[in-house]
Amino acid sequence: MTFSTIALLILGLVLLIWGAEYLVRGASNLATAAGVSPLVVGLTVVAFGTSSPELAVSVMSAFKDQADLALGNVVGSNIFNVLFILGISAMIVPLVVAQQLVRFDVPVMIFVSFLLLGLGFDGNIGRLDGILLFAGAVAYTVFLIRQSRKESSAEVKEEYDKEFSGDKKSGLGKNLAFVVVGLAGLMLGSKWLVSSAIAIAQSFGVSELVIGLTIVAAGTSMPEVATSVIAAIRGERDIAVGNVVGSNIFNILCVLGLSSIVAPAGIEVSSAATKFDIPVMIAVAVACLPIFFAGYQITRINGVAFFGFYVAYIVYLIFTATNHQALGTFQSAMMYFVLPLTALTLLVMGIRGFSNKKAAA
Repeated sequence: MTFSTIALLILGLVLLIWGAEYLVRGASNLATAAGVSPLVVGLTVVAFGTSSPELAVSVMSAFKDQADLALGNVVGSNIFNVLFILGISAMIVPLVVAQQLVRFDVPVMIFVSFLLLGLGFDGNIGRLDGILLFAGAVAYTVFLIRQSRKESSAEVKEEYDKEFSGDKKSGLGKNLAFVVVGLAGLMLGSKWLVSSAIAIAQSFGVSELVIGLTIVAAGTSMPEVATSVIAAIRGERDIAVGNVVGSNIFNILCVLGLSSIVAPAGIEVSSAATKFDIPVMIAVAVACLPIFFAGYQITRINGVAFFGFYVAYIVYLIFTATNHQALGTFQSAMMYFVLPLTALTLLVMGIRGFSNKKAAA
């Protein structure tokens, strides 16, 4: 590990934050000009754009027959997106969740997560599976755009006035330049961050599997971190939450779909992935529904809980990879105390949220 590696890591982080600022600014203003709601922009343009590092890393890994890295990048990124990104964003400012997310997009995220488990249950995600996933990405995007255009002009104007009041809009060319420059900054920053982080991890003797699920997954998700945090600070909360949900859907349908198509023998799915990592990803997706449904917001307490579970997940991966002597105690504490308590809390939140919505109706 050299000074240049550390410098590259810092420069990558700076470039990510800078690129995210320009992307959010340009995409938000383009939404106003085009009559597309900020939520849909967050679910499509921003989500897909900030997931481009995952796409590049996974497709290249699949092409080089490094299936573990390709799959671990997607699964690890989806876990990171919800637990870490929403956790950090909600701790900064409580996030308002749009009803469309609860009624449609989060259920889609849960469905495609289960679909991934089903397709990978035989140990391989083949080319036909990849075509199916990619077709789902196209259908999802088309549906979102069509639904957005059905909104009445009065509703769209009211939402824009609420979210972008006092924000001076730039010309079309300038906003497009913001988006292009922002995406370029995100991609270059991610490349520098991931390459330097992998070099640092390897210098400490960390295994490739752990690197794929942690360093690479977190590194390629840094655009979502910067974009969602900055969007939350700027008050564009639909983009902050929609970016995460949209990115998770995009990662499974498009990133893994294209990776499976280009992989010479498909994406091999290990038993460890089907028994632990993918179920964790599904559990995280399912947990979003009662949390989002209870008041249509992510509170600071929810954010702290999300962040805490991500730390626990990383600790488990490290303990498992190193056969740490505390692994057994840690597993018992999670299995018999933390997880049951969390499940009970989510159940109560879901019931309370349903009762409140029913009473309001």
